Amino acid sequence: MTSDSGIRWAALLAFSALWAAGCTSMKTPATASVAVSAAAVDSAAGAGGAEYAPGEMNSARDKMALANKAMAAKDYRLANDLAVQAQADATLAQSKANSAKAKTAADALQDDIRILREELDRARK
Repeated sequence: MTSDSGIRWAALLAFSALWAAGCTSMKTPATASVAVSAAAVDSAAGAGGAEYAPGEMNSARDKMALANKAMAAKDYRLANDLAVQAQADATLAQSKANSAKAKTAADALQDDIRILREELDRARK
């Protein structure tokens, strides 16, 4: 083995090590993102996201499925990106669900107040 081929071999090994380290370094954040996003999708579903924001919930679920496929394919950067998008969709779905529930409660409270006022008016006459 000549010294030139030894240098090439060493450079190839160094490059391979750096490339593997780069892939491994993306695995941990991607794994965490996928886990956090899965929890966000579950939370949004539990809050009524499918009922009040079906488009956002479907988008979040679709992106989670793609993120899981990307993780299986070891495409950690894509998995991370999709997981972040899924979390955003799930958060929006949960916010819409919470907002719709709050509006329903506020409307019911306004109806109760109206009824009480009408009863007070009748009692005064």
